[in-house]
Amino acid sequence: AHENRGLRSQPSPEELNYGATAAHVRQGPLVSVPRNGPAKRDYLVAAVLCYANLINFMDWFLVPGILLDIQKYFELSDEDTGLLQTVFILCYMLAAPIFGYLGDRYNRKIILGAGIFFWSGVTLGSSFISELCYWIFFLSRGLVGIGTATYSTIAPTIIADLFEEGKRTTMLSIFYIFIPVGSGLGYVLAAGMADVTGDWHWAFRITPCMGGLALVLLILLVPHRTPRRTAAHRALSISGTIRVAAEKPGVQRTAKTTWCQDVVSLAKNWSFVWSSLGLTAMAFVTGALGTWIPLFLYRAQVVQGIVSPCLQETCDSSNSLIFGGITIGTGILGVITGAEAARRLRKINNKADPLICATSMFISALCLYIALMVAQTNILSTFIFIAFGELFLSVNWAVVTDILLYVVTPRRQSTAIALQILVSHLLGDAGSPYLIGSIANAIQAKNTDSFQWSFWSMQYSFVTCAFVGVFGGGFFLLASFYIEEDRKEAES
Repeated sequence: AHENRGLRSQPSPEELNYGATAAHVRQGPLVSVPRNGPAKRDYLVAAVLCYANLINFMDWFLVPGILLDIQKYFELSDEDTGLLQTVFILCYMLAAPIFGYLGDRYNRKIILGAGIFFWSGVTLGSSFISELCYWIFFLSRGLVGIGTATYSTIAPTIIADLFEEGKRTTMLSIFYIFIPVGSGLGYVLAAGMADVTGDWHWAFRITPCMGGLALVLLILLVPHRTPRRTAAHRALSISGTIRVAAEKPGVQRTAKTTWCQDVVSLAKNWSFVWSSLGLTAMAFVTGALGTWIPLFLYRAQVVQGIVSPCLQETCDSSNSLIFGGITIGTGILGVITGAEAARRLRKINNKADPLICATSMFISALCLYIALMVAQTNILSTFIFIAFGELFLSVNWAVVTDILLYVVTPRRQSTAIALQILVSHLLGDAGSPYLIGSIANAIQAKNTDSFQWSFWSMQYSFVTCAFVGVFGGGFFLLASFYIEEDRKEAES
């Protein structure tokens, strides 16, 4: 049964297994159903998924938190260092469509559990790699990316099925708060363990233990089959009644569309296309910032004479700790602000969501540009403008996902999320760390080998992020032209 979520009828096997409309939805009368809120177990399941999301993003940003130590340990250039995060993202995005396909058709709990076990085990194993086997470390990061892809494609769809639209936005906002919180904690954990132990390898031995706890909670608390809300179940509900199968006579709706049919349908959904490109710009900027900002700040401090060049075995990790704290604080505030702004502005403007995203992207791009320009003279101002840039980026996380969930029909949501992950990472943060490193290397190669040019090369390459942010705002503006029509079509 649908556990007190407004539907008392028993779901069919097709609904349980495939997550879309039943193979044949017959015409039926209006069925009066009491509208109860979500069950306590639903909130418990959501809490487990949020905890696992926290670990997911902590694992993402362990490497950037101790990037200077890793760069020295394996003797990597800027270009090679950027490639390290690119390998992770490439494997992640290529695996996402596969798990999106599986998530729409098979048991989601088993897929999630296998993913958590896999990525936690590989992370632990990577902490024992010697400096002579840098290629194994690259390989391990790619495998962790494959493991985390199982989670990011499937977990949001479970939350979407557990809650109605009003609660869904709130719960998704909470879920996505753990993106910046987990990212920031990844920096803090990595830098903190390196400082405490004097060995950066210990940074990769904490999150696997947390992953083991997440796996136990998943097994014990998440139902073996989580009911999936179908298009019929999300149909018009007024005054405690739900119209079951409001189809015209002779029209049948089926869950068993092919993957190619799903992709073609999504490609014609312009709200999905433009918002996905906007998310791609966000991913480009966050990927570059997340990888390089601590190292950029270190080079700025060396030029200003605030710190000495890192020659000892363990480098100063204070920039990673501060940046991690900024990421956590601005992430929480940004996601909450974005969700609340969307909730209020939707009442007066049906295009509020993409307009919020566009505005925040434009402001973020401006703040990041200012941060880069003042870095050589005032490090405090740099931290402040980076914080504002991250704040306005974080405004969009939950809003972009909510756009997808109401402009895409439920039977295609896992596939839509997977495709959005593929595109946003392929054109976004899969290449941006490597691109920034490559540009920096190219600039350094043409100039004298000095700390000043080491800083300038990174500064000039970072300007790319500001321009990409402006393009992202433009993509969200384009999405606003189609949002109303696509939402009506998905609801029908």
